[in-house]
Amino acid sequence: MTASEKTVSGLRRLAVRATGEALAITRNGLTLVGLAVAFVLIVLTARPDLRQAGKEQLQHWLQARQVDPVEIPAPLAEPKASEHATAGNPKELPREQAAVAFWLSKKYRVATEPLGVLVAETYGIGARSRIDPALILAIMAIESKFNPFAQSAMGAQGLMQVMTRVHADKYQNFGGHAFDPVSNLRVGVKVLQECIARAGSLEGGLRHYAGAANTDDGGYVAKVMAEYLRLRQVAGRPLPIDPPQAPAAPSVSSDSAA
Repeated sequence: MTASEKTVSGLRRLAVRATGEALAITRNGLTLVGLAVAFVLIVLTARPDLRQAGKEQLQHWLQARQVDPVEIPAPLAEPKASEHATAGNPKELPREQAAVAFWLSKKYRVATEPLGVLVAETYGIGARSRIDPALILAIMAIESKFNPFAQSAMGAQGLMQVMTRVHADKYQNFGGHAFDPVSNLRVGVKVLQECIARAGSLEGGLRHYAGAANTDDGGYVAKVMAEYLRLRQVAGRPLPIDPPQAPAAPSVSSDSAA
């Protein structure tokens, strides 16, 4: 047998001997653990008071080491759609408002659902401000064609084309902004009231509203009044006995024409 073979053989015998000793130790250890458990069980069975004390100590130990559960904040609940709803079923509106909503939707190619909400809001504001809702809707039709994001070159914004930089304080009172449809509607009606009161007449008020009190309004008053009368018909409401008319253009004499 060579030297290397002797070395390998020696290492093998050493490994076998170490494994045997380890198994013996393990068996002895398990035997001791088993005896200890049996002894504890016998003692606890014979001494209920020790069993109870041990139970209490175990509970105390567990409670002392109990990790407080980490409270994971619940994700922010998505707001309900109804809380932000700007649309509704126009068929649920009163008959007159539904007729107006469907007619405007077809003419201006606007979805009936948001338009129905807008019509209902306009009727409510009209009742509170004592301004015919058909007139308010007519102004919106001419000003923005019911586009809540409309903006003119002069800075007029929203459904009622309100000059935001001039009437910013009014938006603060209503808690909104120019492109919020309801806020814009309310501010626009407030501005219209002021214009009519300043001018002393509906036609004059409309001119002031259009910013053309002292200039040619480009047919603005005539357009608004024509739409107003059409909406009255759509709503099934009688036309005014003496509907306000746009002021006639001054006649030009032959002398001045020359």
